[in-house]
Amino acid sequence: MEDIKPYNTLFLDRDGVINQQRPYDYVKTTGEFIFIDGALEALRLLSPLFKHIIIVTNQRGVGKGIMTRKDLEEIHAYMINEVSGQGGRIDKIYVCTDTSDYCKNRKPNTGMALQAKDDFPDIDFTKSIMAGDSISDMLFAKNAGMRGVFIGNKYGPGEVSKTLYQAHYADLLSFAQAFFL
Repeated sequence: MEDIKPYNTLFLDRDGVINQQRPYDYVKTTGEFIFIDGALEALRLLSPLFKHIIIVTNQRGVGKGIMTRKDLEEIHAYMINEVSGQGGRIDKIYVCTDTSDYCKNRKPNTGMALQAKDDFPDIDFTKSIMAGDSISDMLFAKNAGMRGVFIGNKYGPGEVSKTLYQAHYADLLSFAQAFFL
């Protein structure tokens, strides 16, 4: 049976969408990884609605030597375990640890989206949503031909052009609840 849902893949940023950001710092340990209120419930609600749920995250702290790749893998294993324990899922995590803004995999460039398409050939970017809290996330969505959903309000009024996204929600839970209205 053909999937009749309008969207088949949800791409998510990590820091500022799923977990709290650490201003002027990086999440370097599982102890520093703090879920944003409602994020686990949001992932539980969103899981049955999408064929794929994929995280795409820039993690420059590894490239700068502030943390190791092993540290990052432990954080992600912790996150996946907590999400799964609450009835949600994350199908795959793509990471760019490069410090150069010109790296093809670093958002807003589309390298991580293309990696996901290689791993999941049924991904259709025109039927995908990117939910993120930064301008680079919204540019990533636009560059890949996805619908952009802007999460949070870390920017002041007018700092993010409304042409970069199609919807705006205070947090991931508000976005997830909108599917049920």
